[in-house]
Amino acid sequence: MTEQAAEPTAVAVERDGAGRHIARELRPGAFLAPRPLRPAPDRLRLALVGTRAGLLAGDDLRLDIRVGPGARLELTEPAGLVAYDHRGGTSHWRARVEIEEDGELHWDARPFVISQGARVERSMTVVLAAGARMLWRDTLVLGRSGERGGAVRATTHATYDGRELLVEDLDLRDADLRELPGVLGRHRVVGSVTALGAEPGGRPHPYRTALAGPGAQIRLLDTVAPAIEAELAAVWEEWRAVTAG
Repeated sequence: MTEQAAEPTAVAVERDGAGRHIARELRPGAFLAPRPLRPAPDRLRLALVGTRAGLLAGDDLRLDIRVGPGARLELTEPAGLVAYDHRGGTSHWRARVEIEEDGELHWDARPFVISQGARVERSMTVVLAAGARMLWRDTLVLGRSGERGGAVRATTHATYDGRELLVEDLDLRDADLRELPGVLGRHRVVGSVTALGAEPGGRPHPYRTALAGPGAQIRLLDTVAPAIEAELAAVWEEWRAVTAG
């Protein structure tokens, strides 16, 4: 299939002189559309609603999220995303997040399923100014029920006040290699909660990793999604209470 050009989903949130949160831009893309949720007194709440069934070969899903100084944005995803059999092709999922001084983003993402035969390149770029913070929940599922799962390479590059905070290249394209002991083994679900720009505190956790600056990550592996999602939800709620400005 030929690569399909796609308009990015764009969200830009600011805080005016009266302290109100204003959406300067809510532009639907080819795959996701931002939709306002019930307002909160201290932040803007949006849902990223899917407008297509999933990713196919040649698809290019792009997101551009901007949070202005002192503004707070909460993003939720009502449903997960599925990458279907690409039949030899490749799809892309690319997000760029920019958060200005003292801004805040909480992004509660739903599971991203990589079906058998899919081949996905996924990248997340986060640029945080001084005092900015982001909390991100993310789950990758290798295959639908009964499948071994397709190929995915997920890269994350986050900076804080001009310095690298988290640089990660999670290469899960080779099923034989990823199933080795010490990599994923028999696990096919990879979930994490990541705090960027703020120390989340909370109770000690055996799988907590400190970042190269303010922040931490808890990553879990499992064979099925429900168990891991329940534990991640508990971490999310605990860290959200601590990192909220």
